[in-house]
Amino acid sequence: MEEKNNVFDELLTMFENKEYLKLREALSEHNDADIAAWIEELDEERMLKIFRILTKNQAADVFSYLDVDLQQEIISAMSEKEAAGIIDNLMADDAADLMDEMPANIVTRILANANADTRREINQLLRYPDDSAGSIMTVEFVDLKESSTVREAIERIRKVGVDSETIDVCYVLDSGRHLLGTVALRYLLLSKDDEIIGDIMHENVIALNTMMDQEEVARQFKKYDFTTMPVVDNENRLVGIVTVDDIVDILEEEATEDMEKMAAILPSDKTYMKTSVFETYKKRIPWLLLLMVSATFTGAIIKSFEDALSVCAVLVAYIPMLMDTGGNAGGQASVTVIRGLSLGEIEYSDVPGVIWKEIRVAVFCGLTLAAANFVKLLLFDHVAVPVAITVCMTLIAAVLMAMLIGCVLPVGAKRLGFDPAVMASPFITTIVDALSLLAYFRFATMILKL
Repeated sequence: MEEKNNVFDELLTMFENKEYLKLREALSEHNDADIAAWIEELDEERMLKIFRILTKNQAADVFSYLDVDLQQEIISAMSEKEAAGIIDNLMADDAADLMDEMPANIVTRILANANADTRREINQLLRYPDDSAGSIMTVEFVDLKESSTVREAIERIRKVGVDSETIDVCYVLDSGRHLLGTVALRYLLLSKDDEIIGDIMHENVIALNTMMDQEEVARQFKKYDFTTMPVVDNENRLVGIVTVDDIVDILEEEATEDMEKMAAILPSDKTYMKTSVFETYKKRIPWLLLLMVSATFTGAIIKSFEDALSVCAVLVAYIPMLMDTGGNAGGQASVTVIRGLSLGEIEYSDVPGVIWKEIRVAVFCGLTLAAANFVKLLLFDHVAVPVAITVCMTLIAAVLMAMLIGCVLPVGAKRLGFDPAVMASPFITTIVDALSLLAYFRFATMILKL
């Protein structure tokens, strides 16, 4: 890392000394992702000047690695012709993502200066719903004719491969662009020049639909362990491909979104440091208000048993422990079930089995916690045996209810079309708190005769 920093310090020295040709040559020898990371650390003036020093092709490659906000800064600072040049050299899916983030008036000006093929490809991608396979695919791929020979196929790859996202897998189409099969580059290289593509292609093709949700797309990649997959429309016409680098971005995006929902925060596309205080406030306050209002039920339950608490005030001391334990148990169950739902490990037909499993787990956990707590109550807290029994019975009930709610709510939410992550820890905790208190005071009434 230190060696790399020294190298980029030398590059910055070249820039300060105005050795621009030497700097361009030196930059061409470095990885595009490393250059992007270095540029992001510079001030805006230096960043723009160094970006203009890059060759046209390298500028587009480096641009694709930059943060979206910096991409917008660079595009906005360029002339429309320069910006169109960058867009023309980007992969169509990266260009469409950028256009989707930028103001409409800037997009219109840039596309007006871009070439016709670029405009058509970007507009094609932008018409698909967000988070669908169509919105994340790229239209740059190598297509071959079924009747072509291996020699002709290799010539076509040489011709169009430089502008394609990948050439590892080529797609065989008929005259109507229907997907017939695939052929890997290595098979082409190992086959005889006069062999026909239709004879060596792989016909059992697993394809994605343009409207498939990106989470399901990621699951398909995981299931089949592919690095690229074709995307077809409802008539089996090939319209694009999705590559594994897009899947990495999807997994990060979906994981972040689920974490935010599980913490009762409205999801945001911006990073933490680039989200303003007011934006962060707007993301958090709706759920906080909802949870605060719902938590008033807990207060109402305590108030309704005020007389019982006044008779046996020691019961108050164990309310936080019971509520926290129930909330933690529910959170564990919900996270496990949400993960299973997300990965396709749990189906609706598995719900009875999930409930039965959680009941057994809850019984074992509840008994263990109750036993440990019973010893602690008698030896360290020196409470009466009936009080200890009341607390421990409630603990078992709280864990059982929490785990049942934690597994049932996410499944129910998904069944109704909601995101299961919304039914995670905060929401479950609020419900479990109320039920735990009801159980607590019910046991206290029965055992302590309050």
